[in-house]
Amino acid sequence: MSDLRLEALRQWLSRDLGLIDYQLTSVSGDASFRRYFRARCKRGSLIAMDAPPEQEDCRPFIHFASKFRDLGLNVPEVLEQNLEQGFLLLSDLGEQHYLDILNLDNADGLYGDALAALRLLQKDGVSRLELDLPSYSRDLLIKEMGLFRDWYLERHLGMQIGITLEGLFELLAASALDQPQVLVHRDYHSRNLMVTGKTNPGILDFQDAVRGPVTYDLVSLLRDCYIAWPQERVLAWLYDYRRAIARVGIPVGASELEFLRWFDWMGVQRHLKAIGIFARLNYRDSKPGYFRDIPRTLGYLNTVANQYSELAELARLLQNLPKPMGMGLSV
Repeated sequence: MSDLRLEALRQWLSRDLGLIDYQLTSVSGDASFRRYFRARCKRGSLIAMDAPPEQEDCRPFIHFASKFRDLGLNVPEVLEQNLEQGFLLLSDLGEQHYLDILNLDNADGLYGDALAALRLLQKDGVSRLELDLPSYSRDLLIKEMGLFRDWYLERHLGMQIGITLEGLFELLAASALDQPQVLVHRDYHSRNLMVTGKTNPGILDFQDAVRGPVTYDLVSLLRDCYIAWPQERVLAWLYDYRRAIARVGIPVGASELEFLRWFDWMGVQRHLKAIGIFARLNYRDSKPGYFRDIPRTLGYLNTVANQYSELAELARLLQNLPKPMGMGLSV
């Protein structure tokens, strides 16, 4: 079957942008409808984004790429754009994701860089950039958690649970909204961070940024759906970060214990969402590869649900679920 969009992308690069003698290779797709290709040419290595306009809007990507660069963050530069066709030409941040090289020996250095970039994003992202950001609203938080019920419990496992989780969803949404609100990347994890020789890390997939809870991106990074770390190491990073952002004026709660509860409960919200998305990617979008990350993500839920009496109902539900196969990457 011919790939009409790829043919159109090639025409745009050659006819409209004047690229000649370039080699185009697939870099990756992602959990959306976007695809990325690396174009090697006399100008160097560039990234071509294919984002079908009927499914994806390139304008938020262009907007936040400019704003994040203004903050001093290392994100791709938008070199050329064709909004009508859904094509962008970007600078190339390289080929090495955090996930490719993370290990116990280099994690402190790599996470130190990632947390420093996050601190910059949270400190100045709302006030300095004067962004008109959508908020991570109660309705959005609850809708995201509903993906776990709809796609994992009901579609994948065939379970009908009615309104059993509604109280839990309300509790977790209230906790998220009670936190200090900052600029949130929304997918700040090892598959969206690139190892770069200068201004590490390179940051990808920021187009869905919102104003939301201070612990959201921390959970994405430190309780990553794609790689797990020992709890004592996670807590050390978490509390170091809390002290660092307190020094630059970001509210951090009354105590480390309160900040940890924010972090833990935010993680439950995010991981319920993630499991639902992984199941939806399989059944709706024919992308089964994310299923391998469900056991790790369920593991996070089990651990936290059993640490808080308020989450006992979730703990009971999880205890009765069939155990998924496979585990994925832990260190």
